[in-house]
Amino acid sequence: MTPILAPFPASRQRRMRQSPALRALARQNTLTVDDLIWPVFVMDGRDDETPVASMPGVVRRTVDRVAKAAVEAQSLGIPAICIFPYTAMAARTEDCAMAWSPDNLTNQTIRAIKDAAPDIAVMTDIALDPYNINGHDGFVENGEIVNDRTVDALVKMALAQAAAGADILGPSDMMDGRIGAIRAALESEGHQNVTILSYAAKYASAFYGPFRDAVGASAALTGDKKTYQMDPGNADEALRLVARDLSEGADMVMVKPGMPYLDICRQVKDAFGVPTFAYQVSGEYAMLQAAAQNGWLDGDKVMLESLLGFKRAGCDGILTYFAPAAARLLQG
Repeated sequence: MTPILAPFPASRQRRMRQSPALRALARQNTLTVDDLIWPVFVMDGRDDETPVASMPGVVRRTVDRVAKAAVEAQSLGIPAICIFPYTAMAARTEDCAMAWSPDNLTNQTIRAIKDAAPDIAVMTDIALDPYNINGHDGFVENGEIVNDRTVDALVKMALAQAAAGADILGPSDMMDGRIGAIRAALESEGHQNVTILSYAAKYASAFYGPFRDAVGASAALTGDKKTYQMDPGNADEALRLVARDLSEGADMVMVKPGMPYLDICRQVKDAFGVPTFAYQVSGEYAMLQAAAQNGWLDGDKVMLESLLGFKRAGCDGILTYFAPAAARLLQG
């Protein structure tokens, strides 16, 4: 579209910026609480929480405290909460069997949230890394992260989470064919209404460091994840992966990380017109928090500005650790 503008002074672009009312009338993108998904970390124990040192303001909570946090999130109007388990090294195994146990931390937490805050949507993470002694999202055989055997395990994980009451499944593993396998299994087991938000374009990023601290994966990881997560230099590949996951039954798609990949968000939204999300990951959060704590940036303002940037890039929603703080500001 080519804008039609009268020459200056008939056209003065500043006219529409001169008051809050005019700026509001002309605003193209708006951030609301409805755009937020809150990622939370859950750990063993009762009535306890532990700060995550590399993520100021973020804590690991026991199941009962996550349920209380969900009540708070629901009261703030946050539509969804996403669960990530912290698993001690002693509980991690080569076979990752805890990943699909009905009583693992994730599935306990799903049930607790549904009891305490039934109106909030519960999202989960589907990948083997919280349970894998090797720290990888898939099984490791002779140094290789194997695809098809991993997909079979992810299907079992998905079915266990669906049976526990999850509303949104988030396959974050980046294995080939996992969306189709999970969707087929959900259909055959009577979970037709469970939605899939696929981590379709997940990059092998250095911005995940604090998250790996939060879930206890930093010490466990051997090698890197570059054979299954995307090369940061690629954009066209992201569109191919999104197309594949949609064709296999994904309802929504995600780009991860967020702010360094806003171009990918825009390309995905423009190409497919489907619900598109971004994850403002731990490294992004930690950078903004560190700068705010040092007095270098206005924390509240940069938080909201960064989140609005996702909307401008075409995102329908954002997974962000800022969700409760942002919701309080947005709700006044």
